[in-house]
Amino acid sequence: MNIHPQAIIEPGAKIAPDVRIGPWSYIGQDVEIGSGTVVHSHVVIKGPTRIGRDNQIFQFASVGEACQDKKYKGEPTELIIGDRNIIRESCTLHRGTVQDKGITRIGSDNLLMAYVHVAHDCVVGNHCILANMATLAGHVVVGDWAILGGGTMVHQFCQIGQHSMCGGGSIVLMDVPAFVMAGGQPAKTHGLNLEGLKRRGFAKESMQALRRAYKVVFRQGNTLEQALEQLESEAASDPQVQVFVQTLKQSTRGIVR
Repeated sequence: MNIHPQAIIEPGAKIAPDVRIGPWSYIGQDVEIGSGTVVHSHVVIKGPTRIGRDNQIFQFASVGEACQDKKYKGEPTELIIGDRNIIRESCTLHRGTVQDKGITRIGSDNLLMAYVHVAHDCVVGNHCILANMATLAGHVVVGDWAILGGGTMVHQFCQIGQHSMCGGGSIVLMDVPAFVMAGGQPAKTHGLNLEGLKRRGFAKESMQALRRAYKVVFRQGNTLEQALEQLESEAASDPQVQVFVQTLKQSTRGIVR
């Protein structure tokens, strides 16, 4: 274990032997940090918080702090972080509330750039990129491989579908379906994230099927119910369209248009 003598480690913290912790960082009780993780200087980690393997947490990040919800009364809620995440300078990642599942959860292989805020009860999947100052209000769900541009603000309870992308400075007030590009204030749809799908090796046939599905929902003047009815046969023949349709069905706030 490589813990700088000027770091503060509270009794009860569980830290793997090869974790590195820099000077002036504070690790509270009820914190678990997995093997290979590096905590740079001036980081504050409070608990209950569980952090997996091979993460990097940069200076001035606040991880596992009590949430900014007036309903929160000090209940022992959690923050759970997976493996191989990069959490850059001044990120703020808060624990959950008992009004939800009591857990804020961040998956693995994510990049959270400087000043990102993940509020209480959010769920961030795997392989996501949240650029500088992206802000998630409470109870937001971000699917795998989603990208939020710098300064994006997401309203509470919104869902951001997998492989979607929100342009920088977007204000997201409604759900963003999987594979869709959105942007603006408020955010509106701007086609499919085709470049991202190409980079991730999606089959040409699936991308063509998603194009057809996108047109049914966003270009033909259908209501969401009418679009879903038309997409039943397409969804049955292509698994990616099934994912797209599922995010439409799961929407609770309505979808961006």
